[in-house]
Amino acid sequence: MIYELRIYHAAPGKLGALNKRFENTTLKFWEKHGIRQVGFWTTMIGESNNDLYYILEWENLAEREQRWGAFMGDPEWSRQRAETEKDGPLTTHITNLMLSPTVYSKLR
Repeated sequence: MIYELRIYHAAPGKLGALNKRFENTTLKFWEKHGIRQVGFWTTMIGESNNDLYYILEWENLAEREQRWGAFMGDPEWSRQRAETEKDGPLTTHITNLMLSPTVYSKLR
């Protein structure tokens, strides 16, 4: 397994709308395309409380490329994403890391 850590740096005042989009829209498309989430987090104490963190689980990079590509190319996802951003983008930028568990990690 490999894990993808994605950090969405929300635009000012948009973290609520970003969370709502994941809860009500994005997760349905992930289910359709077989994308598996490990979990979602926001910061209670730390550098910024305006970020959304989440981790996805992949068998390998080929699976990630196929499933993520299908999701991003889904015309209905594109339409619904655009609708949620009609008043401006929900993020300023996204940080993306592909992680490989250590041999002593509980998640392997």
